[in-house]
Amino acid sequence: ATQYVLGTDGAKMSKSKNNTINIFLPEKKLRKQIMSIATDSTPLEVPKNPDTCTVFSLYSLVANADDIAALRKNYEAGGFGYGHAKQALFEALLEHFSDARTKFDDLMANPQALEAQLQKGALKAKAVAQEVLQRVRKNLGYTTSI
Repeated sequence: ATQYVLGTDGAKMSKSKNNTINIFLPEKKLRKQIMSIATDSTPLEVPKNPDTCTVFSLYSLVANADDIAALRKNYEAGGFGYGHAKQALFEALLEHFSDARTKFDDLMANPQALEAQLQKGALKAKAVAQEVLQRVRKNLGYTTSI
């Protein structure tokens, strides 16, 4: 069976379906996005199946094994709602992507640094592309005289 990441609607995550999680949103907007993840209407007090829950599936991608096991116990014990699980996912995303979010915020606040990083990447890409193009031309028998 093919594995894929679930989107906020429980289907395969896809930008075209607009069911992705933008980890670079400001905290308030990110939390709102997490809280909008589709869940069923199982009451708070009733045990829940973590293996069929989108929130648990996403949490499992970013949390450590001990935290995943603890969340599983909470689901199975009952008295634990999807709002609690979504909050746990929100906190796990903030922790897991902390460095990337900080770097993103720094670059977005400093357009000159962002442009310098883009130029650096463009030079690397150009060097690799030229090497590949030379190899292709050589293998095809095309030579250029400059």
